[in-house]
Amino acid sequence: MLKIHFFASLRERTGHATLTDTGPLPCSAAVLWERLQTQFDAPIAQDAVMVAVNQHYTDWQHALQDGDEVAFFPPVTGG
Repeated sequence: MLKIHFFASLRERTGHATLTDTGPLPCSAAVLWERLQTQFDAPIAQDAVMVAVNQHYTDWQHALQDGDEVAFFPPVTGG
């Protein structure tokens, strides 16, 4: 099982702060994102999102394992 977090505008767009996913593992973060897209009203392009696994930013090909904590963020901008 994966624990999934959505932050900032992604939380608003998905309507969720956290979810759990019990889909097949291992899978990449990209596969998880595509699987989650079926639950959203409007798809969100992967290139508009950053991903972290177990509190470390990673790439979309990172292999997820049971018990991982996955977080999705909109791109971070400075001011």
